[in-house]
Amino acid sequence: MATERLINTWNYPTTIIAGPGSRQHLMSCLDQLGIENPLWVVDAQLRTMAEIQSLIEQLNSIKHTFSDVSIFDQFLGNPNEEHVADGVKQFKAGRHDGVIAIGGGSALDIAKAIALMADQQNLSLWQLEDVGDNWTLADNSKIHPIVAIPTTAGTGSEVGRATVITNTEAKKKVIIFHPMILPKRVILDPELLVYLPSKITAATGMDALAHNLEALCAPGYHPMAKGIALEGIRLIHENLILSYQQPDNLEARMHMLSASMMGATAFQAGLGAMHALAHPLGAYYNIHHGLLNAILMPYVLHTNASCCEKIFHRLTTYLQLTSKQLNQSVSSVLIDWVLRLRESLEIPHTLGEVGVDKQCLPFVSQAASLDPSAATNPQLLSVEDYRLLCSNAIKGIL
Repeated sequence: MATERLINTWNYPTTIIAGPGSRQHLMSCLDQLGIENPLWVVDAQLRTMAEIQSLIEQLNSIKHTFSDVSIFDQFLGNPNEEHVADGVKQFKAGRHDGVIAIGGGSALDIAKAIALMADQQNLSLWQLEDVGDNWTLADNSKIHPIVAIPTTAGTGSEVGRATVITNTEAKKKVIIFHPMILPKRVILDPELLVYLPSKITAATGMDALAHNLEALCAPGYHPMAKGIALEGIRLIHENLILSYQQPDNLEARMHMLSASMMGATAFQAGLGAMHALAHPLGAYYNIHHGLLNAILMPYVLHTNASCCEKIFHRLTTYLQLTSKQLNQSVSSVLIDWVLRLRESLEIPHTLGEVGVDKQCLPFVSQAASLDPSAATNPQLLSVEDYRLLCSNAIKGIL
């Protein structure tokens, strides 16, 4: 599929143009949405990438009505409220009418927050936290359209209706939700991933796995999400290591982009303890979100094993995973697969290896128990449960 430069257009959960070279459809996307003066939100390290520079130059040579190119790249890997405020200021100063987001999850998250907040009156970002019907406080007519072009296969933020922004004062990652910040157009172009550093390919790919796994294990009835998650995990099983070892394998990259998008679509069913812990750990230590999920994964699977036996059996059967030992439990088979996968991707085994220490336990365990993701873990965990889980992940006790 990918090697034949076949472009596919999907319409779930939004309009998605997928395939090698699909970035060339950006102009038509802007025309369809009536965007005449976009703000480009781009990861700083991508600004000089030849493909991105070519895209910007091509767009502005075609659309003569565009003013000088305005690019916002002043944000970190875990964007905070100051980054949003700076982006809003630039959006207003340039009188922009839409956003083009290019990059990983951080670029997509900050772009969605800018499009949401640029023209809201007397409303703070934190008032739109994903609690109850807070989203109804926003003026829908003031939310600007977004075109999302992910350059990592991990967060799936390009098909999400939420954005994650760090509240620096509270040392808390806050989920901001509004249905209208779902990008109107998504472009999945695997050619933009071939230069991705191997460590980012690994961490973001494991983030996509975490989304699909936790969606699959979340309690509640959501068969569409479960089916999407199951297939998303299979695509990761067959393509993540290939993407890591063969960066220019466009077919593997395309499958990983699809699996990433599928994970973010599936986690409408819920997430779980991986994310409940990764959110406060990321806010506390500013560690890459996908890397945290990757390290936490086997410890959380072990904790949830007793109430996920049927799900784990279904998954190991679907992935055709086999026991290495006589009478090995399905949870052990699944965890062994995760451990082998992490080893192939050179992911650390413990949180201690990435700088997490026990001094964070009081804050992180309390914050994890209150995180929205905790509510859809297969079993409700107490503050003490999270303290033990995080402590084991710091020390490597599995």
